Amino acid sequence: MKNYNDRVDDYIEKSPEFARPILIHLREIVHKACPDIEETIKWRAPFFEYNGLVCMMAAFKKHCCFGFWKQSLLESELFEKEKTAMGSLGKITTIEQLPAESELIRLICKAVELNVNGIKVDKKAAKSRPLPKTPKGLADALKQNKAAKAFFDKMSPSHKREYIEWIMEAKTQPTREKRIATTIEWLSEGKSRNWKYEKKK
Repeated sequence: MKNYNDRVDDYIEKSPEFARPILIHLREIVHKACPDIEETIKWRAPFFEYNGLVCMMAAFKKHCCFGFWKQSLLESELFEKEKTAMGSLGKITTIEQLPAESELIRLICKAVELNVNGIKVDKKAAKSRPLPKTPKGLADALKQNKAAKAFFDKMSPSHKREYIEWIMEAKTQPTREKRIATTIEWLSEGKSRNWKYEKKK
């Protein structure tokens, strides 16, 4: 099919069973909103492009996400006030949980329009979003590891937020403690949260 990418097919096929119908549904809505949109894989997840990045979707072990690349320039009550997961709509576990198709199409069309008109995100304004408070467990662990603390302190707010939100997303204490331990290990090695996906210089 035109503008459909085989790598996205593979991604969906390899996703958890619960996630497949959600990803298929979201994919079709995106193409319905913009028939000329193109698919690609970036940072190991499906992205949709038209004159630049428009939106993305991803599947995890227990939830999916869907996000707009220029969310800060879009207005919708669908967007969570407090970010709880990567993406714009929070953690998605069923198709029924998704917003009305008409609203998603409206937002996708608006996102495409932003790209067509060459409107860019004000990076300074985007970075002004308050940084979540460092979880006590992470703060205590940082005090015990000078190398990790030194690297964390000099990280940009956006990189700090990636670690903090990842830890805060943990639903159980054991998972949170494991993520804190991993965070300290990676920080002591001078690594960002998504170091695996960063291009090597």
